[in-house]
Amino acid sequence: MTRQEEKQSLRKTIRALNTQLSSRYRQKSDREIVAHLLAMPEYQQAETVFCFVGTSREIDTRPILADALAQKKVLCLPACLDRSTMVLRQICSLDDLVPGAYGILEPPAEAPLLSVDEVDFSILPCMTCNHLGQRLGRGFGYYDRFLAGYRSSAVLICREQLIREEIPVEPHDYPVPWVLTEVGLYEDGTPARLG
Repeated sequence: MTRQEEKQSLRKTIRALNTQLSSRYRQKSDREIVAHLLAMPEYQQAETVFCFVGTSREIDTRPILADALAQKKVLCLPACLDRSTMVLRQICSLDDLVPGAYGILEPPAEAPLLSVDEVDFSILPCMTCNHLGQRLGRGFGYYDRFLAGYRSSAVLICREQLIREEIPVEPHDYPVPWVLTEVGLYEDGTPARLG
């Protein structure tokens, strides 16, 4: 089996597992992940934050987005222009969000562009990852391209029940140093301090 086939197989497994998670577990894990994230000094000290808008299959990031705006941080979100191009656009209100290319809420086309270099702290999605920060995304490579040019703090957020230690990786797959689940924070695979 090729690495691509391994990834596709794992995506299928995780999609099936994700649908079996109870709504109670989802809500509880979302609340705990958000609380842990908001307690991270790196988040608190960041002036410019990059985050995604969670879909129904992902962690609900709206409380994080609302907090960043309330704290007067510069908040930028991904906007997908095509199958290979993702840009970062700033929002000033959650009301600014509009459905994008994949039906996912994103900033409107007229929202200001930010460069990767302007971001202090990034909160990244994954379908699954391991505690070492090797992630499996949806296969479009948007976040790998982002990480290729990004040099500041980044954290992957994932529900603990979706963590898989065996992640098929390829040379273009960039690990993320911090992984945050409802259980807590991991740094390079080791449980780490929070707050």
